[in-house]
Amino acid sequence: MRYISTRNADISVSGHRAVVEGIAPGGGLFAPVELPKIENLVHIDDMPYTMRLAHVINLWLDEFSPDELQAVCDDSYDRFDDPAIAPVKALNGGRYALELWHGPTLAFKDMALQLLPGLMRMCADKAGEKRDILILVATSGDTGKAALEGFADQPGVRICVFYPENGVSHAQKLQMITQTGANVDVIAVRGNFDDAQTGVKKIFTDERMIDVLNNHSIRLSSANSINLGRLLPQVAYYAAAYGEMVKSGYIPYGAAINVCVPTGNFGNILAAYYAMGMGVPINRLVCASNCNNVLSDFINTGVYDANREFHLTSSPSMDILISSNLERLLFEISGRDHGQVRRWMDELSRTGRYALNAAQKSALKERFFGGWASEEEVAREIRRVYEEDNYLVDPHTAVAMKVARDYREKTFDNTPMLIASTASPFKFAGSVLRAIMPDIECGDDFACCRALSEVTGTEVPPAIAELAYKPILHNGVCDPADMERALLENLDIRL
Repeated sequence: MRYISTRNADISVSGHRAVVEGIAPGGGLFAPVELPKIENLVHIDDMPYTMRLAHVINLWLDEFSPDELQAVCDDSYDRFDDPAIAPVKALNGGRYALELWHGPTLAFKDMALQLLPGLMRMCADKAGEKRDILILVATSGDTGKAALEGFADQPGVRICVFYPENGVSHAQKLQMITQTGANVDVIAVRGNFDDAQTGVKKIFTDERMIDVLNNHSIRLSSANSINLGRLLPQVAYYAAAYGEMVKSGYIPYGAAINVCVPTGNFGNILAAYYAMGMGVPINRLVCASNCNNVLSDFINTGVYDANREFHLTSSPSMDILISSNLERLLFEISGRDHGQVRRWMDELSRTGRYALNAAQKSALKERFFGGWASEEEVAREIRRVYEEDNYLVDPHTAVAMKVARDYREKTFDNTPMLIASTASPFKFAGSVLRAIMPDIECGDDFACCRALSEVTGTEVPPAIAELAYKPILHNGVCDPADMERALLENLDIRL
């Protein structure tokens, strides 16, 4: 299997090179020359989770043997608190929650970032890479901690995470700034996630910076979902979820489902789009936005316009206006026209917007539905789901629950709906508790966790409870324009 750049199809690399490099020269993303197909989907329901995972990923990384991929998958999921890894829970009215938060950091990013370190090492060895790998991450909350947890103390790897100083929840921030590991750095950025993400992309494409790192025997790679190695486990968990729904008797084999995903950077829903293209019977993809609703507006109008007010919300992992992974979808709906994608990305950089033509807009709306939820609607949905389904959801999942309900009311489509549940409610305990009990006063985040536990009869996850006692190890902060300097200082590199 070969991979080409979304901005220059003349750039072609193997799968292991795509994983190691992270981003293509010139800033493009790696996309498959053609989507592989799952020929024996009928057997996936009989497999344990890691076998489903290895089976799907092997179709994308066919330069590795099935045994090699099975071994790295088996070694990556021993820290999850549910034996199903990603269980599917049935709710009322033909809705099903795909719980993606049973890993060590209590968020869906663990599903890929527990596997990526082993996969990265395997790909680097195959590429003959002798330099140390520097994993560079911009995070809106969950990716940072999951990447730090996965790569901490990994030999031959260093990781640096940039996060918006005031743009993550208190629990998310504590998870990052208390991270142990001799090879980890965490730096706050005075700005929002888009500032951090833009700065990281600039580092990746700065030839002077790349030369400096290369002279110190360091090569850059990424753990964001722009990296193929991050995306593939996400593709796999949608195929695995379909198998789980068949196995549990929720649907007969071959029946179509819809999938609703809360998303800001578009990686999670892009993975579902790829799974659909591989043969998983997905009928419609429902893109759920919070009030930073650039993606839902794009799906409904065909115009991507980031020139709008930025909102800090109770679902901070979706507080994004520049959605990096959308570029891979643009590549597909443009007929794989890399020149057109490059022009769109140039226009986005210059003006903050771009527009599809009528045919492209039609292709987008054929598969996608876009909707969004206000902060008030998110709180009401958390309370509604708790009261009607006896099910506790975090604000990101509540966004998806609300938009999934809107989709059914507007389209009268009662196809079974798989809803991505992306984080433990205890990572956002204050927002969840106040939604359920609007008049309660609970104090700080840890007091809110205790109160939420008492009110709902659920246990505070140890990974959250222990944060109150961990020492702060990372207190660096920089302006967006100084991210390169801050990185070099943390690496102890002098120009």
